[in-house]
Amino acid sequence: MKYSDIEFDTYLKNYPDKNGYFGKYGGAFVPDDLKKAMDEITEAYFTICKSSKFISELRRIRREFQGRPTPISYLERLSSTIGNVQLYVKREDLNHTGAHKLNHCMGEALLAKYMGKKKIIAETGAGQHGVALATAAAYFGLECDIYMGAVDIKKQAPNVARMKILGANVVEVTDGLQTLKEAVDAAFAAYLKDYKNTIYCIGSVVGPHPFPMMVRDFQSIVGIEAREQFLEMTGELPDAVVACVGGGSNAMGIFSGFLNDPVEIYGVEPLGRGNKLGDHAASLNYGSEGIMHGFNSIMLKDENGDPAPVYSVASGLDYPSSGPEHAFLRDCGRVKYDVIDDEKAIDAFFKLSRLEGIIPAIESSHAVAYAMELGKKMGKGSILINLSGRGDKDMDFVIEKYGIR
Repeated sequence: MKYSDIEFDTYLKNYPDKNGYFGKYGGAFVPDDLKKAMDEITEAYFTICKSSKFISELRRIRREFQGRPTPISYLERLSSTIGNVQLYVKREDLNHTGAHKLNHCMGEALLAKYMGKKKIIAETGAGQHGVALATAAAYFGLECDIYMGAVDIKKQAPNVARMKILGANVVEVTDGLQTLKEAVDAAFAAYLKDYKNTIYCIGSVVGPHPFPMMVRDFQSIVGIEAREQFLEMTGELPDAVVACVGGGSNAMGIFSGFLNDPVEIYGVEPLGRGNKLGDHAASLNYGSEGIMHGFNSIMLKDENGDPAPVYSVASGLDYPSSGPEHAFLRDCGRVKYDVIDDEKAIDAFFKLSRLEGIIPAIESSHAVAYAMELGKKMGKGSILINLSGRGDKDMDFVIEKYGIR
């Protein structure tokens, strides 16, 4: 399907379709028993989330607990280093727990509470999703298990400590590369054993239907706020919107607010150490169609057609696929997907810290780095970056690996 064939003014109502597909991407490729659980969640979501009680409660939580709306900040000093293009950031680092993840975690946990579930489980890479879900579990009085790869546990020690303090059970995953993909595998296996009492709160716009849709919808508050705020600040829309993409939840959150506008949209994937398979996690740029973790999308494959090993300096981006909606938006041409390597991301991490007093997550640093390059090419105009999280979790790792620049 081409960009010109899509009615973007009604896009969010029409996509995904009733079977969870964005074009040919998406669906629910799960065992029959788990299919029943997915259907239960879908029915509950469409019922509960249209109720004024649920909506009012979620709005109250966002306002009184999360600290929404988060602001937009103008990056005057960083902008001056790239020429005439003006850079702005949507400050999801100021959302409670320090990242965008709480937007969908509070929604998913509230849904679990309404459904009578006793436990929520999830995977985490950088730890931000794990912290957000542990926070939601504590808020609603639910049990919480967080599956995390052993490599990421070592890289993200501050977030591991936060999860434990919040009362979550952090389950170390030692299979395979011991990172995000293996954490998802382990969490799915645990969910299969106890789906009647549990909800698996997927951490991005991935997984079987209805999760890509649900997470996007809960994250759309970012785009709704950002569009309104940018118009109020400047009197016009940004020329471009930029966000990092792993699974893609923060990106879909902000992109959703601008899909029907004359705005260029860019998703930034991690090129890691280079374009050799195993050295990056840029599935939308180097992958092909495939099914994993219950959904059809674009994924990186090894010689056997299985999910390939991936790498990124950012733990939250090292996933061998991307959300099905991102694959759809790539194919139809509405969103452009490009890459930034480790070195440029780390350079942006320090530049934003030194010039603006904002320490970004390494994930977000990929978007900042790309926006700086894009701004030099544009020559004039404005770019809005989704600063998806703060870098507290990354500081020890960055100092140990790169020193202080």
